Amino acid sequence: MARFETEVLHNVKKGKLPIKSKVTPIYQTTAFTFSDLDELEGYYQGQGNYLYSRVGNPNTDELAEAVAGLEAAPAGVTTSSGLSAIMAGVLAIVKNGDHIVAAEDLYGGSFQLLKEELNQFGIEVTFVAFNELEQVEAAIKPNTKLLYTESITNPLLRVQDIEEFVEIAKKHELITLVDNTFATPYHCQPYTKGVDLVVHSATKYIGGHSDVTAGVLVGRADLIEKARAKVVNLGTNVSPIEAWLTTRGLKTLALRMERQSKNARALADALVKNPAVKNVYYPFEQGENGYGAIVTIELGNTVDVNEFFKNLSWVKIAPTLAGVETSVSHPVITSHRALPQEARDALGITFEVVRISVGIEHAEDVIEIFEQAIASALK
Repeated sequence: MARFETEVLHNVKKGKLPIKSKVTPIYQTTAFTFSDLDELEGYYQGQGNYLYSRVGNPNTDELAEAVAGLEAAPAGVTTSSGLSAIMAGVLAIVKNGDHIVAAEDLYGGSFQLLKEELNQFGIEVTFVAFNELEQVEAAIKPNTKLLYTESITNPLLRVQDIEEFVEIAKKHELITLVDNTFATPYHCQPYTKGVDLVVHSATKYIGGHSDVTAGVLVGRADLIEKARAKVVNLGTNVSPIEAWLTTRGLKTLALRMERQSKNARALADALVKNPAVKNVYYPFEQGENGYGAIVTIELGNTVDVNEFFKNLSWVKIAPTLAGVETSVSHPVITSHRALPQEARDALGITFEVVRISVGIEHAEDVIEIFEQAIASALK
């Protein structure tokens, strides 16, 4: 296998076409045609590739195979968003009457999906602290089927001990699903550590340019086939053009993550020294160039939070992350709004917490903007 920077460019497998284009065309079509009934019947007998774009399309397959390759997983499927990819993965494993143990510090949308929506399917979910794995094991019941967490949590950037997490799952014969959106396969490949399914909100770093909405689920081939059936039957497929754009963005993943992670580490190092910042959340110990492109801070009581946001100049306030431009979000108002107040308080997601998605700008410019915004917002 080539090094990651090479693999990310050349593991995109184009279909065998009579016209040898350098890049796969966009198959912006609802359906594929057949010359006669024998050819049509042949599709159902496994002799053809495509019938209807909800069921499969060269662009969506290309994206799934590319991300699966980077995660060193045997198979993948694409979906309309990160949440639909999570849903497909979960429903490939659990059914009515089953139980899931999930991390309590998940992205708010994932928390709401598991807590509110799965309840209507008769699926029970227990949320516990995955940084204390004894709590995970204690929460396992006879009907538990799945353990679910994030490789780097949103927004406080706790790094999951994947090997120990997998060990518990194997001990109890459970399936594991890990959201690897923040780390990306550039920093972490959970499947190689024994995780069964890995999910990405490809809207974020896989696409990387804030112009697509997509999800990718990769992992064990048998589970992916079950998940693919859920995607088809629930109609949560991604469109061909969204898949094509996401694949195009994927090719620069290594370049973007290298620059953005270095910038994030530089910003985190700078803000640690700022007396007006109460806490800086960043996985410093994971490597000298950091571990991901998100820095989360908790402003001190000397800073007016609203004034801080007003003084960010070219840094955009957005409810999402991972574009090439630096942006900020306010978890209490956006990503973790659905979390009950007591849950946010217990996790430390206060009104003063700010999630910074660091871009590819010059690191000193990024640092200056945040230092100035903090200085301008002092009470």
